[in-house]
Amino acid sequence: MSLQSPVSSDHQLARLLQIGVVLEEVVEARAAKHAAEAPDIDDEVRAFLLEAAEESGEHRKRLEALVEQLDAETVPFDEVQTLVEQQYEANQDFDGVLYDQLCNEETAYKFYDDLIEAIEESDAQFSIERSHLVSELEAIREEEATGVEEVTKLMEE
Repeated sequence: MSLQSPVSSDHQLARLLQIGVVLEEVVEARAAKHAAEAPDIDDEVRAFLLEAAEESGEHRKRLEALVEQLDAETVPFDEVQTLVEQQYEANQDFDGVLYDQLCNEETAYKFYDDLIEAIEESDAQFSIERSHLVSELEAIREEEATGVEEVTKLMEE
C-alpha cells in the first residue's frame, strides 16, 4: 500500500489507517518492553518510554475509532502487520533504547505526514467527514513530532 498517490476509497483509507494502528502497536510494545527490561536506563528515560507507550496506545484507539466510522471492510491483522514490517522495518533492532525510540517516532511522524498529504490530494468522497479525519491525523502527527523532539533532547543529555 503506497502513500505516493491520493487515497481513492474508504477501503484504501481503512487499510492505511490499519497500517497506522499496527505502527502504533509496534511503538507501544517496543517502548513498554524497553522501559521494563532495559537495565541501563535512568528514571527519566524510563518515564519517557512509559509515556510514549501510553501515547501510542491512545493513538491506536483513535485510529481504530476512525476505521470504525468508515464504510469499508478491514484487512486481517496479520496481513497488515506483514506490510508494516516490510515497509517500515518495524521488526528491526537498533543500537540503544533511545535510538530505537527515535526511529519509531520518526517513522510514525512520516507515515502520518504522508497519509495526510495523500488524503488532501484526493478527490474521493469518504464516509467519514474529511475535516474530522485530517484534524485527528494532524493532532496525532503533532504528538509524534513532540515525541521526536523529546527523544532528541534525551539523547543530547
